[in-house]
Order: sequence, then C-alpha cells, then structure tokens
Amino acid sequence: MNTRRLCVVMMLVVAAVAFAGGQEESPPSGDMNFADGVYFAQEAGFSERTGWKYMVTIEVENGEIVAADWNGANRDGGTDKKERSRSGAYGMVENGGAMAPWFEQAMATEAYLLETQDPTAITYTNDAGNTDAFSGATIHVREFFDLAEKALSGSPGGFGMWKDGQYHAEEADFNERTGWKYMVDITVVGGRIVAANWNGMNVEGGTDKKTRSMDGEYGMVANGGAMAPWFEQAMAAEAYLLETQDPTAITYSDDEGRTDAFSGATIHVIEFFTLAEEALEGARR
Repeated sequence: MNTRRLCVVMMLVVAAVAFAGGQEESPPSGDMNFADGVYFAQEAGFSERTGWKYMVTIEVENGEIVAADWNGANRDGGTDKKERSRSGAYGMVENGGAMAPWFEQAMATEAYLLETQDPTAITYTNDAGNTDAFSGATIHVREFFDLAEKALSGSPGGFGMWKDGQYHAEEADFNERTGWKYMVDITVVGGRIVAANWNGMNVEGGTDKKTRSMDGEYGMVANGGAMAPWFEQAMAAEAYLLETQDPTAITYSDDEGRTDAFSGATIHVIEFFTLAEEALEGARR
C-alpha cells in the first residue's frame, strides 16, 4: 500500500471513530425536553369519599423541571392540603400512624420527579399507586405522576391571576324574610381558583343549607317544583366560577340575580358571585 493510499485509509478510520464517539455522547432519544414555562393540571372533580381534589404545578427553566408542587383542595374550600398538613389539621401521623405528614411525603415525591425529569419514570407496587421507587413516601403517589404527565403534555400557561391562599366572605346579616345568611370559601393554588364553596346558615342555627338540601330537609324540588335541589344548583354556580376564574364574568337575566350564563341553576346566584368578588378583593397577582 503506497503512502497516499495509507493516509486516506487512516483518515477514514479516524472519521469513523469520531462519528461513533459522537453518537455515544448524544443524549438518548427518549430524554424528556420541555419548553420553558409554568405547567398546571388538576383532577376533574373532588373525590366523593375524601372530598379532596389534587393538582400539580410545574416550573421548567432551560428545558429542565426546576420546581414541582403537588397539592390538594377540599370541596368545602378553606386551606389547601399542604397547609392543613403543616398546621396539623390533616393529622396523618397523629390519627393514622403515618410515617410522616402528608406534606413531607408529597415533597419527597416532588423531589423524585426533579431527579428523574420524567413523570413516566415510575413503577407502582399496587393498583392504589404506592411505590418503592424512592424513600420518604408510603402514600399513594399515582395522582401526582399522572397529573405531572398531563401537565407536561400540554403547553405552559403560566400562573393564574390570583395569589395562593384561602379566601372567605359572608353576608353581614341574616335575611329578614328567609332567615338565611350566605357565605363563600375559596381556595387558590398555582394562582388558580381550585375550590369554591357556597353555603348558608340559618338564623335559628342547625345544619348548614347544603347539608339540609342534601338530606332533603330543604325540599325545593318536593315542595317547590324546582329543577334540582339547592345544593346541586349551588355546585353548578361554583363550577362556573372554577371555569371562568373571574367572579365578575357573569351576567344576570333579571333583577333578582338569576342567570342563563350556565346550565344547572335557576335560583338567583348573585349572592354567590358578589361574595366571591368580595372574598377575592385584593387577591390579584
């Protein structure tokens, strides 16, 4: 083999080795790559058994997950699940013998996602969604990873318009004609209204209006021919607020405060939206 031919062969070998080396150093094709921004997802409804609904907020910077928040809201409004756990109001350790408070187990779950950068990189030990993939959590974690996958499969939408926290407002007096006084409790997580509870108390005491309606004691359907019990119509109004995220985004069809902006309610709903607006006053980001 002459010198010129030998040089050509050596150059081809060097090029092949360099190409192979470059291929080995490239990231696997399955690596997750996310657009920068804030991602959010929540469960469709509250659990009938527990009353909780979970949501996940994820922040991505330079293509990497840098923060993840797993939280929950109760159908009755009030503080979010992490806050209740921190305060001891959600006493898994004291009342249930758990290894750690819920918020600590949630944080261990979040940390695992930050480590793997992939919400699908998780295996479960049972159908409930417990795992031994990482330490620090014996609770079922499937809800978190399912919601994280759902959030990251969409586009980043940023934080919502409200400051996180719990908000409350109630009417100043009991209605002289009906004896009822209304109140509203709102929970905000990730800047979004994730729970709203419209209820009422009677001047004579006793159970709240939703409970009386659920029990049949407040018989709007049986006694008044209403389209649905009061609690169901109240829940339709709450759902509309969760959809619009704005208590002022409502129009009324009469002076008493009824609306045709959404279905499921023929009662006057102005009390709910007025109190929601009052509760959220000063809460915009």
